[in-house]
Amino acid sequence: MSYECLEVLRDGGVAHIRLNRPDRLNAMVAAFWSELPEVVRELDRAGGTRVAVLSSTGRHFSAGMDLSVFEAGQALDTGSVLARERFRQQLRRLQASFSALAEARFPVIAAVQGGCVGGAVDLVTACCLRYCSADAFFVIQEIHLGMMADVGTLNRMPRQLPEAVVRELAYTGDRLGAARAERLGFVNGVFDTPEATVDGALAVARRIAAKAPLAVAASKEMISYTRDHGVAASFAYLNALQPGIFSPEDIARTVAAQKAGTNAEFDDLPPLEPGMG
Repeated sequence: MSYECLEVLRDGGVAHIRLNRPDRLNAMVAAFWSELPEVVRELDRAGGTRVAVLSSTGRHFSAGMDLSVFEAGQALDTGSVLARERFRQQLRRLQASFSALAEARFPVIAAVQGGCVGGAVDLVTACCLRYCSADAFFVIQEIHLGMMADVGTLNRMPRQLPEAVVRELAYTGDRLGAARAERLGFVNGVFDTPEATVDGALAVARRIAAKAPLAVAASKEMISYTRDHGVAASFAYLNALQPGIFSPEDIARTVAAQKAGTNAEFDDLPPLEPGMG
């Protein structure tokens, strides 16, 4: 399918989703908010995707939300109970667009160049891994507009950076540069150029795609659950999850391939039934 804001490429089990409106600094217009979750959920439903890389085009990763999203109707009106409820439902729809990345069974890797601003920070915090170019920077732009970030940054970033750093960035709107982002663990690695960043992210994706998809999907689910729950609860969840996904067949394939000096071949994730996922 063709999309207004995105391009989707496939290479085996690796899907490459690219923001492709560099003339508009990849600002997130209304179509973006429906296209991104549609793409991610369709890849998840089909079952053949083992990893996705999310990258961009042009000088900057994304300038964030395009204010045209709010131009129609009374999207920003909070003057009555009904208006506030409309606002809340719109907010939930926007949040769900990025939650699709976190909820997909496969890992998602962000490859960031240049500016990652406002809503784009919300976007990359929903990814499992983040790599960036040396010129990249991250800005919680919303404070410059007289509002707080509300599509995921303040919900996810405090688990990805020290709290005091998140507070500094959220209160001041200062830039978080690539070197500091790597030092603090927000990004997994920094590359010299945007091209090298995408190549590096795709290389990591291919390494992940070579592993058993069920084990990778379960690892993503388990790590996310542990992040949001205590140690005892996470052990209880693991003890329920592991028997359900434990695959002697995949282990046998892995051991046999290691002995033979070859790469193991694994089945894809099963497709999701219509109406699921």
